[in-house]
Amino acid sequence: MDKQSSLRAMAIIPARYASSRFPGKPLAKIGGVEMIVRVCRQVAKTGVEVLVATDSEAIKNCVEQAGYRAVMTSEHHRTGTDRVREAYDKSGAEVDVIINVQGDEPFIDPSQIEALIACFEDSATDIATLSRRFDPARGFEALFDPNLVKLVTGLDGRALYFSRSIIPYVRNTDWQQWLKTTDFKMHVGVYAYRPSVLRAISELPQSELEKAESLEQLRWLENGYRIKVAETSTPTIGIDTPADLEEAEKYLKEIEKTAEVSKER
Repeated sequence: MDKQSSLRAMAIIPARYASSRFPGKPLAKIGGVEMIVRVCRQVAKTGVEVLVATDSEAIKNCVEQAGYRAVMTSEHHRTGTDRVREAYDKSGAEVDVIINVQGDEPFIDPSQIEALIACFEDSATDIATLSRRFDPARGFEALFDPNLVKLVTGLDGRALYFSRSIIPYVRNTDWQQWLKTTDFKMHVGVYAYRPSVLRAISELPQSELEKAESLEQLRWLENGYRIKVAETSTPTIGIDTPADLEEAEKYLKEIEKTAEVSKER
């Protein structure tokens, strides 16, 4: 973490065992190391306290054997945010910022955690998240993918809206030219909150926009919470399926190869 920051921060990593597409995902190994342990290692590089929130004794034991702290949470949470809130309440910690790092982001960069924390130097920030510019080389079909959440921000860097649809809509321009004329932003699903805000949003009922798009951050916007968006250029690889795990293995090998070349120089 940035040594100049006076903000006390804690990272909580929700890691649920059950998954419709990839059961036991947090314990899947990448380069011989469990995914959840890799996430802990990356976050710990910032110097913030790390806590894993899980509903699985197997995940808890794995995390503790790796030297990190874990806490058991309910199996019935609607979202990772709700799980993070329970874990924070059980932790006994008192911090200024709570970071919610997904348990399937083994390559999250420490600079991304630091960027989230920095958002809270602005006293008006309730919640913070990350975005990354969409690479036009990926093509329109990738941009159209509803699993890729898009967002738009105001001039002050606050989120105006998140959508599975393409936003903004570029009027009076053929869609085949959109990628040449407009910068699109992709949402990177890492969040940070002030503790009081985390408790408040976990009590809110689901909103109509949230139900429509299946995006919980829309509930927060609808209720007037200010979400500051920090931009990152660092790629991340979220792992949702066994096929994603294969890609992660390839990515790890590329990273290790690059590191070896750097050492030789």
